[in-house]
Order: sequence, then C-alpha cells, then structure tokens
Amino acid sequence: MDINRLFWGSRRGMLELDLVLMPFLENVYPTLEQSDKERYWLLLEEQDQDLFAWFLRRENPANPELQRIVDIIRANTGLQKKDN
Repeated sequence: MDINRLFWGSRRGMLELDLVLMPFLENVYPTLEQSDKERYWLLLEEQDQDLFAWFLRRENPANPELQRIVDIIRANTGLQKKDN
C-alpha cells in the first residue's frame, strides 16, 4: 500500500485516533516487518469506536492478527500499560 493511501487511511474521524495513528505511521510503521504492515492495513478497515476502545484498553480485538498490531501500537505511542 502506498504511503499516501496509508496517510489518508490513518486520518480518522476522531482527533484522539489521529493523535495515536499519525505518529505511529510516521515513526514506527516504516520499521515494521511486512506481515505487521499488512496487519496495520487490516486495522485501518475497522470502525473508529472499536479502535478507540482497543487503544484505551477498554476492549481487545477478537482477531489475533488485529491484537498483535494493536499491541504494537500501544507499546509505541504512549499507550503503555501503567503500573499502579
């Protein structure tokens, strides 16, 4: 998938998602293995409200392929699990 399509696919209807996905696309996506890049493409097909819930750890994706890319995003965008 070319970078322009990824850029526009990563721009979502929610500012909160843009603040997660755009830095990820710019800083982490280029370093991913091809299989994880393909998982990111799959992730972009999901609904904004699902992405928001996954990134905030309110829910997890049922699909293990999506769970892997969500975990990568959480670990690389300031969404790490906090120790209480």
